[in-house]
Amino acid sequence: MATTNLKGNPVNLAGTEVNVGDKAPMINVVGQDLSNIQIGGKAQVIVVVPSLDTAVCAAETRKFNEEAAKSDAEVVVVSMDLPFAMGRFCTTEGIENLKVGSDFRNKEFANAYGVLIADGPLAGVTCRAIFVTDDAGVVKYKEICPEITEEPNYQAALSSI
Repeated sequence: MATTNLKGNPVNLAGTEVNVGDKAPMINVVGQDLSNIQIGGKAQVIVVVPSLDTAVCAAETRKFNEEAAKSDAEVVVVSMDLPFAMGRFCTTEGIENLKVGSDFRNKEFANAYGVLIADGPLAGVTCRAIFVTDDAGVVKYKEICPEITEEPNYQAALSSI
């Protein structure tokens, strides 16, 4: 079982681990307008966060929104937030260059990508992670952030697009 840390304390991750070189699972998440957003099967930057309602997740989403404007990459931020809250966040923050998708219905994405926090105070939400896939949907880059409360390695993720 994979692990990460929350404020220095180890937490376990549930689900199937996806690694570089693997074909990314094709999963639908729920968009802010309740439409389906397809994850996997194409070139994407998949940004996984616990909740847009935290300072670190908000900063990370703003950063990827800026970077998405500079490239042709499809960027999708996935969390367990309700679609309505995600929509409100995007409106308030001016997020227009990426998609936000919720895995709130059945945690299918979190389990398929191995990013579901299994224990500790955040059990049931996603950890902080990034997956970059190519045109064939193969994972080219993966980062499970070693500390949930810290931002990812933007440079490494963005240079793999």
